[in-house]
Amino acid sequence: MERELTAEQILAKLVSYPVLGGQSNLSIIGWIKEYVESFGVKTVEVPNGEGTKASLHARIGPAVDGGVILSGHTDVVPVEGQAWDTDPFVLTDKGDGKLYGRGSCDMKGFLACCLAALSEMVKADLKRPIYFAFSYDEEIGCLAAPELVQHIQTTYSERPKYAIIGEPSLMQPVVGQKGICVLETHINGSAGHSSRIRQEVSAIHEAARLVLWLEHKMNTLVEEGRTDNRFDPPHSSLHVGKVHGGIAPNVIADKATLSWDVRVIPKDDLPSIIQEFKDHCTQREKEVRETFPDFKIEVRQHHPPVPPLDTSVDQDIVALVKKITGNSEVGTVSYAAEAGQFAEGGFESIICGPGSIAQAHRANEFIAREQLEKGVEMIKNLTAEMTHI
Repeated sequence: MERELTAEQILAKLVSYPVLGGQSNLSIIGWIKEYVESFGVKTVEVPNGEGTKASLHARIGPAVDGGVILSGHTDVVPVEGQAWDTDPFVLTDKGDGKLYGRGSCDMKGFLACCLAALSEMVKADLKRPIYFAFSYDEEIGCLAAPELVQHIQTTYSERPKYAIIGEPSLMQPVVGQKGICVLETHINGSAGHSSRIRQEVSAIHEAARLVLWLEHKMNTLVEEGRTDNRFDPPHSSLHVGKVHGGIAPNVIADKATLSWDVRVIPKDDLPSIIQEFKDHCTQREKEVRETFPDFKIEVRQHHPPVPPLDTSVDQDIVALVKKITGNSEVGTVSYAAEAGQFAEGGFESIICGPGSIAQAHRANEFIAREQLEKGVEMIKNLTAEMTHI
């Protein structure tokens, strides 16, 4: 492998790996591992239980406290059904200052910046270390980050202090994110002729009542003053995105499913909101079983809750990222990311990376070449900072 590649060359290679959330990422992780180790840097893989996926972390610099983790994910979202003008897995330069490709913005651009700055890191007289921490399955629930965080904590004798999660933020330091949990609710009613609606229990009608409960809960949080104007919307949201049930208009539905999510501001407690919904379902079961003894509501979580991020502007990480980006205005985002998980692991955490989130997950996703250059500059500035005690 060529020892030194530009950020654009690296990004082209990373984009060429069509690794979706949920799929094996060993191909892209293997390439990253080989590239990093070509600079004499030891890497550590954190495989899943089946050995089909792996996160990767590495330390550049001395084994002393106070280092900085650079974190990103290797998976991307699907392209199926989207109207792409170019091959989404071939990085394409149309001559307009933008580089097109799936993941170019979210978030292989940041990974490319990290890897492009590696040659400078290994040459620098680092007094504090810089770590790479690259995960899998972020796009389907930030599934790998907790184990990756724990592995970093137990692998190194020293203690990293900071974590920069390079989600696209147009290089703005982001100190807050919402937490999220995705759930499914399955309702078991009784089938029958629609003329017997008073004698039977429609799973669809019960599902509708639950939808209204979720909406009422969201409105109640706002009425109780549970708001945070740093976010848009400035409150926790409960949203039902998918409803399925029934076989015909004149048949009472015995099955229905709701797919929904909760996105919480930092001041709200995600598990308690979910538990309140479960308690309501239990009470509803008791009431309806007087009509139909086999009535059941089952609540399933797609993945463990992802915690929000709420980094104080007074924390050292904020001053550091302001300095290395030259951007003194901090912000927040309403999407979820792994930053909350790194913060929960005890690292001062912040989101800051090249590209705009407005380009993520859509057809003709791109990153501006200027943003890629700024991302590399940020990491080179960080390298310079780590040469000082």
